Amino acid sequence: MPTTKYYFETPYIEEGPAGYNKLHIRYKLRRGISVIKENGVYREARYPYIDELNAAETYYLGGSKYEVTLAEKASLEAAGYTVTTEIV
Repeated sequence: MPTTKYYFETPYIEEGPAGYNKLHIRYKLRRGISVIKENGVYREARYPYIDELNAAETYYLGGSKYEVTLAEKASLEAAGYTVTTEIV
């Protein structure tokens, strides 16, 4: 019997390394952005501190893909994030 799984991939930004060389301008790296939920509100952080993560209701570290529950899916989508559905 097929089951439904929900996946949340954190947002990212593409940025190049420091420098003004022509190669540096063209080369881009994906940098994940962490998503932190505090007091029912989601926010994004590039470099979260451990104290922020410990105080959060839940968090998703940048650059990762997470399997989430149906309730988390609804909450993330209500906040404007995209959650993919996969039938296995």
